[in-house]
Amino acid sequence: MGKVDGFATPEVEQVAPAAVRIDAAHGFAFPALDLAVAALPALARSEGIAIAAVHRSHHFGQAGRIVEQLAEAGMMSLMFGNSPKAMAFWGGKEPRLGTNPIAFACPLQKGPPLVIDLALSTAARGKVVTASKQGKSIPEGWALDSSGQPTTDPEAGLKGSMLPIAGSKGAALALIVELLAAGIAGSHFGWEASSVLDDKGAAPNLGQIIIAIDAQHVSGGAFAQRAAALLQAFGEEPGVRLPGTSRLARRAAAFRDGIEVAPNLLAEIDQLAARTLSSNPDSKHG
Repeated sequence: MGKVDGFATPEVEQVAPAAVRIDAAHGFAFPALDLAVAALPALARSEGIAIAAVHRSHHFGQAGRIVEQLAEAGMMSLMFGNSPKAMAFWGGKEPRLGTNPIAFACPLQKGPPLVIDLALSTAARGKVVTASKQGKSIPEGWALDSSGQPTTDPEAGLKGSMLPIAGSKGAALALIVELLAAGIAGSHFGWEASSVLDDKGAAPNLGQIIIAIDAQHVSGGAFAQRAAALLQAFGEEPGVRLPGTSRLARRAAAFRDGIEVAPNLLAEIDQLAARTLSSNPDSKHG
């Protein structure tokens, strides 16, 4: 096994009536999160609320899609995940905390679920990586260089630290996510984890926490009506829209028109796929 085991099989253990602990076995996070999504709705219906803690995990992609699946199963849901160091403690210079995404979703009586998905840095670190690869600058306010000064140079930003949303408040939220995700899961904190963007070091051992709530049951049957009232309030003022509306429009466009991928990124994907197949010939399927 290298830094991530592409053939890892996650294992789930029920540690309490409404809690499961999932070992991602240093593989990609997605199979472990699939187990969480499968287990949580039944536990939440039985107990009102349920939690899954994933440890020895890796990058988990779009957190919003995880909680969206639970909302499609009728659950209000929250997800917290920590990531390798990218932001300094508030007032510091050295990256210590991850950008630590938070996601929330809940079912609505009409239409798709409400989904909110955000990183706690002003911009996702992946956008800085993309700007670096494309030779473009980044907006001021995204990152600091290694000396703690604002920068528009993506390379300097990657060597420095990302800035949190809302200043000290975002930094405090990132600290909360470290304790919720890595602390409860028993995984590495951001400053202990290796990067998920290279092949250097040991497995990152990140943590994710997913919470599912049977809101309709816990609210005494009032939740659906209360959510509908919220939705109505959004529709009463022109120009106001629910978070996630543009995401749904982009998803529909992608299904309709396909996804445009930059030539250099497509070439990089092809090279990685060829390398994987050459080193693991048994992984070739048709």
